[in-house]
Amino acid sequence: MQMLSTLDPDFEARFARIVADRRESTDDVAASVASILSAVKSRGDEALIEYTARFDHYDIATDSDWTIAPEACEAAYKALDAELREALDLAAARIRAYHAAQLPEDRDYTDDAGVRLGAIWRAVDAAGLYVPGGRAAYPSSLLMNAIPAKVAGVERLAICTPTPRGKTNDLVLAAAHVAGVDEIWRVGGAQAVGAFAYGTDRIGAVDVITGPGNAYVAEAKRQLYGVVGIDMVAGPSEILVIADKDNDPDWIAADLLSQAEHDPTSQSILITDDAGFAALVDDCVTVQTSQLSTEAVARESWETNGVIIVVEDLAREAPPLADRLAAEHVELAIAEPESMLREIRHAGSVFLGRMTPEAIGDYVGGPNHVLPTGRRARFSSGLSVLDFMKRTSFLEVNEAAFARIGPAAATLAHAEGLPAHARSVELRRK
Repeated sequence: MQMLSTLDPDFEARFARIVADRRESTDDVAASVASILSAVKSRGDEALIEYTARFDHYDIATDSDWTIAPEACEAAYKALDAELREALDLAAARIRAYHAAQLPEDRDYTDDAGVRLGAIWRAVDAAGLYVPGGRAAYPSSLLMNAIPAKVAGVERLAICTPTPRGKTNDLVLAAAHVAGVDEIWRVGGAQAVGAFAYGTDRIGAVDVITGPGNAYVAEAKRQLYGVVGIDMVAGPSEILVIADKDNDPDWIAADLLSQAEHDPTSQSILITDDAGFAALVDDCVTVQTSQLSTEAVARESWETNGVIIVVEDLAREAPPLADRLAAEHVELAIAEPESMLREIRHAGSVFLGRMTPEAIGDYVGGPNHVLPTGRRARFSSGLSVLDFMKRTSFLEVNEAAFARIGPAAATLAHAEGLPAHARSVELRRK
């Protein structure tokens, strides 16, 4: 773990290295993914069968082996412990309500020149959601991806998820039932992303692919952007906690570890204005890490990528540092977080006050937890219904309006050296 102070003479150089550290996929991953995608594009289902046997040790040679039936998802939901089922339902309801408020409105109006213009929003026809298997099988991520798609009006919602040695995650199946998923395919990895993008004899192509995954899945989405739409190229998880000394150090330590336990490449950063509090938090992280079932992952993440930064003036110094980090998650564990919220321009999602840990947002808050990583919050946003929709503009010009704006169009067309453009206007003027 790195301990920095803004008073250190080498602070700027050390902080710049932290900002520049990508912690993402290598060229070897890119080459491997390109090979997999090429195989899926050319050999379709045959390639999926081979890769699933190689990576997941599962045979999908027969038709019944390819999918998970809706009845199995419903059964998994009904078999849940009542408390867990209620928690899943609460999360789904809050996510659905928040995203329903994001639905855009169509526009249709006539301007001062008499020109009618506007736009119509429509959902994409089909969306594919990637749901990780194994250690990273999170039903919460399924809800966060599937519910906005359904709210947007997507008619066909398909999931690809690996089932290593044929094993499924019942909580993921239950979440699929709650979200109203239409198809579930037992295929994972970069090959699943390729199947969604190109389509195979069994798996129909989709228009948008979303959902988290490992470095190979993220790289496949990056390479296929343009063939399909994607939510984002997601990297390792990040959390930035801005906290003063009036916090309980155990709470802040737990918040930092909530991201560290995701993956060894995750990053947790604390900015505080009290060196004594910083030391207490570090001690609490050490104690709590030893108590976690995810100890090995969390310890490696904290020791390799963890950072504590001590500043003199939290209100003045923290926002510009936060903007340079442009972190996925930003907690403002301070007495008056509202003013700092307005000052921080670049963050995936912000959690206000001492009683709002990031973990609430992961599950039951309502806003989406699929957020930009790797400083991409400078130019992108978290997943929303708009990721599953597209806008079609329209224009209608009557004779009177044409007389007012047509000459200018012809003039500009001639200036650009496009005479056919100009003629299409001038013929109508005559």
